[in-house]
Amino acid sequence: MEIMPLLCLRISVDYPGKVGVIRDLCLDIQKGEVLGLVGQSGCGKSTLALAILRLLYLKRARAQGSIRFNGRELMSLKESEMRALRGKQIALVLQSPLSSLNPALRVGSQLEEAWRVHTKTSREECAQAIREILQDVSLPADKPFLQKYPAELSVGQAQRVLIGMAILHRPSLLIADEPTSALDIITQAEILKLFSTLSKKFAIGILYISHDLLSVATISHRVAVMDQGEIIECRQTSQLFKDPEHPYTRRLIASLPVIPRFETIA
Repeated sequence: MEIMPLLCLRISVDYPGKVGVIRDLCLDIQKGEVLGLVGQSGCGKSTLALAILRLLYLKRARAQGSIRFNGRELMSLKESEMRALRGKQIALVLQSPLSSLNPALRVGSQLEEAWRVHTKTSREECAQAIREILQDVSLPADKPFLQKYPAELSVGQAQRVLIGMAILHRPSLLIADEPTSALDIITQAEILKLFSTLSKKFAIGILYISHDLLSVATISHRVAVMDQGEIIECRQTSQLFKDPEHPYTRRLIASLPVIPRFETIA
C-alpha cells in the first residue's frame, strides 16, 4: 500500500508586477523525513515557505494550485482554520532568532504564550511542557534562565528557544528557513544535529531551507534543488552528490570547497 505523503504540493506563485516567482512547483515530504531545499538567494525558497503556511497575503502575493497536508487541502481552508494549524501542526523557525523573539518579554513568558495559544491546560501542565521542551533543546529549565530577556541570550541559545517554541506542540511539519545563517560554525553544527535528533525523536517532517549546500547535506534524507522558481532536481542526498543530473546542480557541487562524505548523513 502506498504511503500518503505528509505534505504534497503543486503550486505557482505570482507577485504584483512579477509573474511566475514560483512556476508549477511539485514537492512532497514524508512523515519524519528531512527534505533539504537549496538554491541561491531570490530563487523562491522563502516564498515557498510562506505559501505552505498560507501567509503570502502579507506580501500581496497569490498562489494557485494544491497544498495537501496530512491529506487535507490547505488551499481551501479559511484563515481561522489555518491559524489553528500554524504553530500546532505546522511550525516555522526563521533565520534571525534575536529579532524573532519579543525583546520585551522574558523567555518563560514567551514559551507560556506559545503553549496557551493552542492548548488550554493548568499552570502546572504548562510548566511541565516547557520544562520538557527546554530539555529536548538542551537548555536549562530553571527560573534564572526563564527570567532572562532575549538580549541576555547568546544567538545559539536564542535559536534553541525558537526551536523549542516551534516544537512545543509536537507539530507534524517543521519549516526551517535559513535557521543557521546567523550562527558561527560550531553553533551551526550543534543546531543541525539538534534538528536531526528532534526529527527522529518525534517523527517530525522537516523542510530545511538554505542556500548552504553543505549544511543541507548534513541532515537531509533528500535534497531538492531550486532555481528561478522551479525544482530542477530532487533526489536522495548521496545520489545527488555522487551523480548530479542538472547542470545547475553540478555547478553548485563543484563550487563546494569540500565534497561531503555520506556515512553519517541522516
